Formats: sequence, C-alpha cells, structure tokens
Amino acid sequence: MTLPGEDKLEKQTNEDKTDDQDLERKMKKEQKAKLKEEKKLKAAQKAEAAKLQAQKSSDGSKKSERKQRKKDIEEENPEDFIDPATPDGQKKKLSCQMAKQYNPNAVEKSWYSWWEASNFFVADASSSKPPFVIVLPPPNVTGALHIGHGLTAAIQDTIIRWRRMSGYNVLWVPGMDHAGIATQVVVEKKLMRECKLTRHDIGRERFVSEVWKWKNEYGGTILNQERRLGASLDWSRECFTMDDARSKAVTEAFVKLYKEGLIYRDHRLVNWDCSLRTAISDIEVDHEEIKEETFRKVPGYEHEVQFGVLTSFAYPLEGGMGDIVVATTRVETMLGDTAIAVHSKDKRYSHLHGKSAVHPFNGRKLPIICDDILVDPEFGTGAVKITPAHDPNDFEVGKRHNLAFINIFTDEGKINSNGGADFEGMPRFAARVAVIEALKSKGLYRGAQKNEMKLGICSRSNDVVEPMIKPQWFVDCKSMGKLALDAVLSDNNKKIEIIPHQYEQEWKRWLENIRDWCISRQLWWGHRIPAWYVILEDDQLKDVGSYNDHWVVGRNEQEALIEANNLFSGKKFEIVQDPDVLDTWFSSGLFPLSVLGWPDVTPDFKAFYPTSLLETGHDILFFWVARMVMLGMQLGGDVPFRKVYLHPMIRDAHGQKMSKSKGNVIDPLEVINGISLEGLHKRLEASNLDRSELENAKMDQAKDFQNGIPECGADALRFALVSYTAQSDKINLDVLRVIGYRQWCNKLWNAIRFAMMKLGDDYVPPQKLDVKSMPPVCQWILSVLNNAVARTITSFESYKFSDATTAVYSWWQFQLCDVFIEAIKPFFTDSKYESAKEASRHTLWICLDTGLRLLHPFMPFVTEELWQRLPLEEGSSRKESIMISEYPSFIEAWSNEKIENDMDIVNGAVRKLRSLRPQSDKNERYPAFALCRGPDITNIMRTYDFEIVTLASVSSLKVITENDMAPPGCAIDVVDENLSVYLQLQGTLDPEAEREKLRKRREDTQKKHDLLSQEMNSSGYKEKAPLSIQEEQMKKLTAYLEELKIIDQAEQDLERRIHQQMK
Repeated sequence: MTLPGEDKLEKQTNEDKTDDQDLERKMKKEQKAKLKEEKKLKAAQKAEAAKLQAQKSSDGSKKSERKQRKKDIEEENPEDFIDPATPDGQKKKLSCQMAKQYNPNAVEKSWYSWWEASNFFVADASSSKPPFVIVLPPPNVTGALHIGHGLTAAIQDTIIRWRRMSGYNVLWVPGMDHAGIATQVVVEKKLMRECKLTRHDIGRERFVSEVWKWKNEYGGTILNQERRLGASLDWSRECFTMDDARSKAVTEAFVKLYKEGLIYRDHRLVNWDCSLRTAISDIEVDHEEIKEETFRKVPGYEHEVQFGVLTSFAYPLEGGMGDIVVATTRVETMLGDTAIAVHSKDKRYSHLHGKSAVHPFNGRKLPIICDDILVDPEFGTGAVKITPAHDPNDFEVGKRHNLAFINIFTDEGKINSNGGADFEGMPRFAARVAVIEALKSKGLYRGAQKNEMKLGICSRSNDVVEPMIKPQWFVDCKSMGKLALDAVLSDNNKKIEIIPHQYEQEWKRWLENIRDWCISRQLWWGHRIPAWYVILEDDQLKDVGSYNDHWVVGRNEQEALIEANNLFSGKKFEIVQDPDVLDTWFSSGLFPLSVLGWPDVTPDFKAFYPTSLLETGHDILFFWVARMVMLGMQLGGDVPFRKVYLHPMIRDAHGQKMSKSKGNVIDPLEVINGISLEGLHKRLEASNLDRSELENAKMDQAKDFQNGIPECGADALRFALVSYTAQSDKINLDVLRVIGYRQWCNKLWNAIRFAMMKLGDDYVPPQKLDVKSMPPVCQWILSVLNNAVARTITSFESYKFSDATTAVYSWWQFQLCDVFIEAIKPFFTDSKYESAKEASRHTLWICLDTGLRLLHPFMPFVTEELWQRLPLEEGSSRKESIMISEYPSFIEAWSNEKIENDMDIVNGAVRKLRSLRPQSDKNERYPAFALCRGPDITNIMRTYDFEIVTLASVSSLKVITENDMAPPGCAIDVVDENLSVYLQLQGTLDPEAEREKLRKRREDTQKKHDLLSQEMNSSGYKEKAPLSIQEEQMKKLTAYLEELKIIDQAEQDLERRIHQQMK
C-alpha cells in the first residue's frame, strides 16, 4: 500500500536532494496522523464489538434465565400463589408469591372490610385538620346500583381519597332517600301480587307498617353495593330521610318556613298522576316526543290510545252569528272550556270582541277574549280554546281575565259531574272518543291532522300526566331564589362556584323565572305534613280543606291545638291532620343540614357546615341543587356547599340514552363481576319489554357483547368512568374501554412482580437519594414522575379529573413500563453495572411507592394490594394502609429539564428505529446509525447510546455526521430537523414501504407547517400575539422547513440506494 505523501517525496528527491530532511519530517508527521486515525477507528470498532458481545452475553444470560425459570416453575407450589383466607374485618393475608396474572376478584377481596373496621373512613369533628365534606346524593331506598351511581361513586371517592391523603379531615356522608312514590308503588305491587289487596283495603296505618317492614328487609341494598365499588363513606354517620333525626329536621323546616310566610296553601295547577292519584314533581315527568300519529299503551286502558293528532271543531256563536273554529290535541278537555282567546289585532275576529260562543253540550257561555300574550294569529285558525283548570298556559290566561276554573276530572282520571251527564264516569281517553262522536253528531267536527307534540309521562307509573287544579301546599321561592341566584352570580359576594361554568347561565335562567314549589303529595308513605285542619262546630261545610283559612301548623298535635285555640278562641272545634305527605325533594333539599344534626347545633354541624362540595348530575341542578341552596341559606344561615361539580350523563357506546325500555342499561356489577351473553339475555327476559323490543335489545346485546362482558373489577370500571368526564354533558360509555383498563391493571401487576424479583427479599429502600449521581435514565424517570404528580394535583384542584387520569396513566404506561423498566433490565444481567443496578433498584422502589400512592384515589384495591407488597424503608414508620398515607407532592430536587429534553429525543429515535424493523422479523437485531446535525445532538446520541441500543433492540448504534457517507442497505426515518436514523437491514429493502414512511412523514410535517403558517399570517396576529410567542412559533416554522429539506434528502438517498440495489 502506498502511504499518502510517498509519490510526492520521490518527486521532491529527484528535483532537490537538499530538502531530504524536511520532507522526511513531513512524511513522518503525516504517517503519525494516519496511524492515530487508524488507532481511533480500531478503538471504535473494538467498542462496538464489545457492545455486541455484551448484547450476546445478555442474550445468553437471558437463555440461562429462561432455563432457570423453567426449572423454578417445575418446583413451584401452586398454593404459594393463593391468598390465605382472611376473617372479615381483618387485614388481608397475602400469598407468599405474587400471582402470575392480575385477578380482580382475588385482589378486591377483604380490603374493604378491613378499611371499614379500622375506622379509616371516619371523620373527627374535633380534629384540627381542615375539613373537606361531601354529602352523597341519597339514592332511593328501592334502588339497585346503576351506572349513574357508579359514576357518582367513582368521582366522589376519587376526590375523597385524594383529600384524605392530602391531610384533610374528610367526611363523606352516606344516606338513603325514602323515595315516596317509588317505594309506595313497590309495596303496593307486592301487596297485590302476594295478597290481592290494595292499600285502601288494609288502611293507612297498616300499609305504612308494611312499607317499613319492606324497607328494613330489602331497602338499602344499594349502599352495600357502594362498598363493592370501594366507596370510602363514613358509615358511622349513615342516615335515612325518614329516620327520627331527619324527620325532626323536616318538621322544623316546614314550621319555620310557614311562620316566615314562605309556605302557604292554595289552589294551583299541578302535574297529576291518575294511576298513583297524586301530584308529582316536574323531574318525575318525562317528555316524550311525538312526531306523528302514535298509539301507545296507557295504564288502565285495554286498547292503545291515540296521540299526535290535532282535532278541529267549531263552537257556535251566540245570536246565530255563525261559529268559530278551534283546535286541540286533548279534545276531551273542551268539557272544561270557559273562554275562547283571539289576538286583539286579528281583523278576522275584531267583530267578535266582547261576544260569546255557546258550549254545545251544556249551554255555558264562553266569552271571546283578547290575549296577545298567548295567541299567535299566524298559527292555526288564530282562535284558541281556554281550559284554565287543565292547561298551564290557559291557567295564566284564566288568572289574567278572571275566568272560571272548572275541573272536569276525578282523581282517578274519570269525567266528573262538571263534564256533563253524557260523559260522567268515563275514563278521560274513552271520553276523548265520545266527545269526537258527539261533535260529529252536532255537525261541529271539522277534522283532524297529524301534529308534533310533547307528551308528559310519569316516570314512576308510565301514565300520561294530567294538569289539574288541586289545593296544595306551596313554597314561595321568590326571595329564596334571589338569594340562591346571587350566591352563584354575585360579583361582590359570590359564595358558590358551579363547575363546568356554563351551567351558571342555566342557573341564572331558571332562578330568574322560578315558580313556587308544590310540596304536597297525595301519598301515604313519606313525611306527614305538620298541618291540621280545624273543623268548627258551626261550619256549614265539614270536609277537610273546605275553608282555606282553617289550617294551623305545629311541630306536633299539641302545638297545633294551641294555635287553633289562639285562632278560634272560645269556639268549639276538632282538628284533623292533613293526610298528605311532603314531596321527597323537600327532605332531600334539607339533606346537607339534616345529616349534620340541624336544627340542633351539633359538633358535626359546627365542624362541617357548610360542606365543601356537591357532586351530582346536571339533570337535577334545579330540582335538587337549587333547592338545597335556597333552604340552606334560609334555614342554615349559609350556603350548603362552596362548590358544585356537575358530571355528564351516561349513554351507551352509540350515544343512545340508557333506558329499561331499550334494554341498553349497563349494570356496573355486571362489568365488575363479568357476565355471559346468555346472562345478559336472561336479565332482559326478566324485564317488562314486549316481544319486539326484547328481540331488538337481544340483537343489540349480541352485537356489542358477542362474548358477554369479561370480569373487569371495580378499579378498572372506576378509572374508565373518571377518565370519561372530559366528555361535555354526555358520556358514551364503551365497555371495551373498561376492558382496556382491566388489561392495564395486569401491566401494573407485572411491573410490581418484576420489581419484587429485581429488588430481592433482602432489599431495604434508602432513606435519602443522591439523584445527581444516578444514571441519566434514573434521573429522567424521577423528573417525569415529578411532572406527573404536579399535573395530577393541578387537575384535581381544577376538577379536570380526566386530565388527572391521563397524567397518571401516561406516566405508568409510557414512561415507567415502556421505557424505564425496559432500559434498566440489562443492569441486572451483568456484574459490571453494579453501581447502575443499585441506583436502578432505589429508583424503581421510589417510583412504585410514589406511583401507587398517586394512582390510589382512582384504583383503591389494586394499589393497596401492590403497595402492601413493597419493601419497607429502614426504620420506617409507614402508615398501615396506602389510603391514609401521604399523597405525593412535587419535589424540586427531582426536576431536570435538560435530561427530560434529552430523553424526548432519545425516545423519538427509539420509536423511529422500532418502526423501521420489518414486521415479519421483530426479534432480529440490526445495526443502527444516527445521523446527527450539530454537536448537541451528537453528544446526546453518544451519551445515551446504551439506552437506545437497549430500548430499540438494535445490535449497535453508530453516530455519523453529514460529512459521512450514508450507510448502504438501510431503511431511514427522520426524527426531527437535527436527527435521522438508519437501520441496516439484511436482505433487500421494501422500496414501497420505505417510500410510504417518508411520504407520511412529509405529509405530517407539511400539515403542521401550513397550519402554523396560516396562524402566523392571520389578521391581527402580529398585534395580538405576545412577542415571545411569535419568536417561539418562528423557531417552530423554521424547524419544520429544515425537516422538510431533510425529508427531501432522505427521499433522494432512498432512491439512490434502491437504484444501486436493483443493479
């Protein structure tokens, strides 16, 4: 081989012999430089060979590990992997060996009863810790756990556990609602089914006794089911809306509000249920959309009833002036019509102002009135029949014009004597048909047409709601509504924050238009109204309620007698208690007060009122939340809570509302425990679906749950539900997502199993850490853990629970399991990494301890089980349970932004190298190259070459620069404008696959560039955007342009290599 400079030396010698010495020196210098370069190259080759050998050694050790593992498996005792039986209430006994797979049923056993027996849930009214209080929205005593309860429990328990671990004196109060209508219906059906008796057959006293008997035997199942979800409620304070303490509060509230002039009795229009024979609240009315003529079942009717039809008929005008045509969807109510309304400026009827029509069936005169508020002259005939006693709008017209209010229905929904002898006794919808026939016979029928409408249906009985005038007790809500409105919207004295904030505007709209609240119900089960009717000896009418001024109110009969004597001094009388009961929402509205002991000033009331948070669904913002605020401020002297968090409503995976009639209801216990498709079908068959609905529901189940629902456990269900809270006002719940989190639990399980094997039986965690001396990957995982802690806490504090789940999940899944655990595995297979191994063990323990505590509020069961298996610190005074240990906090010393940025680049390179590997040969290790543009990126690649080789599963990594020739036979991908990676594949490249990768990369980068460019060129950008943002975005834009150039070069290189390969 001719060395560089030898030809030059020979020529120089021939030309000038006198310069021999100078040339010899020059030649030696060049030879020395060449030898130095060759030495450097050999050293690099040696290093690469050593790395490859280490990798082979690692592979060899893995083979021996596998052999050893196989031997160990053969010698295993299966009983070592099974948890011993644990007596109820005692701390769970764990198996000496961790099970090889996560089993939610095995993991979630025993922990809850130990937590409860250990009083971990109990709040202390005398504690010096800051209080944090939530009252669980009381579920109905008749209820079974449904997915809405599951969402409520998951969110609230997550908040409660986080606050408890953060040093608060936490109180979460459980309770049950007596559910007046629902419970009465259940027991009435039971009586009819078992004894063929109605409540009227056995009388009020015996019936109420039967309800209490049923409640004590069957009621409250739902609260036990809350335990299955892990809800850490303070069971020592469990209450029931009809227990003695709550009944005392209800009576006191009624008496106080009555004496303050806020409760009164009046004849008003109410929602009447003819099957239940009671007034019902607005929330118990479902509004069914009727798009066209529809026939539907109505309780008590043999045949289906027609709806969605507008019937037109004529009223004769007095004096033979002709007739006037009106239209209605409830033609039977014309029996109670007392007027006809027109618009004052409608010229068609100006000649009829002050005239009257004549009722065709009873001769009653119907004045023709002008009401521009109600009548739209463009709609229909422009004339509107007015039935003040049976329509909300007509009721208001009746008051404005001082019309007669004629009730034509009995409580059972039959026509009464006011409807006329021809129709009296007819059920209302039979009367509908009869009235049409009678109109036809008189030549007054004008036809019918399809009509869209909303039909009010009672959610309890499925009966069609009838607006009826009834004497009822009402709460005057005007002044209390103003207080509640200001509590949320006042600029100077805001007392309540509603989250999400958009509901504050709905709060405003409702409370500015609030109507008085009907609080009496014609039931037997509930809080008996503490009002007595005074029947004077000289009263002409002796029926209860005949005279509205004969009512007295008291806490008991003795107080009522004193009031009656004061009111009717010197007169003879008897008093009779009102048979009605109070609306269930009245006692529910008092719940934050009554659960803490009000009206008595108890230690609990002093310590915990106002409560901290009310968490519930947005559908009862007004029916419950607003009433709690009104009653709390009026009776308790302050708002009942400082914040309101409204969670979305759950729908099925297709966005359909869950309902029993559709058969798409998801039972959370079926998700927790698992159920076969056959089991799902059996549940449908036990429901009240008709044959066609049943078959459709079964088909839908077979599509959605072809193999049933696998056992997911409470932890996975909770995590999924909380993660869904980012979805505006509706959650489309897909059970597949829950299944995904159940599989993730298995990943957590395996992470701990790996840790326990690597830590060893004699491992003792350190009391202090010298983070700066640790390997970069250890410093990195602690820094990103720190970020996850900060993001989780910030998300909790801002009630962005979905963001909190993302922060926790991302750290566990993508940083700890996917990167850190994989990166440190080689440290445990070669003795030369002893120092790194020890640091990795310490870091791993800290990550697991901190990570489990971070995750615990979301997944209480699996985190407790895994945390209990972690080794204890030397001299540790660790808490008995993870749920009372300290929640992680941000640790400044762990933060390392530089290492995070370096590892972002490393992980980017690893992902690209993995993507270059052929799908058919994932186990083969290939040589890799990193083309670096600049000294910084070069330094990063050299510093982290070990981690890249390990994580990308390549045989070696060589750092090259733009001056180096591109390695032959390589697949290429671009990480960013400073870094490209190559993978030297054996055999031939797949040209189309490589072109497609680069094409996608170009497309993605170009899209980002165009979007950013569009933003920066938009109108007002330079004036509005801060200078720092403009500079940052200009850097990004420049980087995208550089990256596009690099992709260009990569495409050219690829085409050149493909061309060479084809030669």
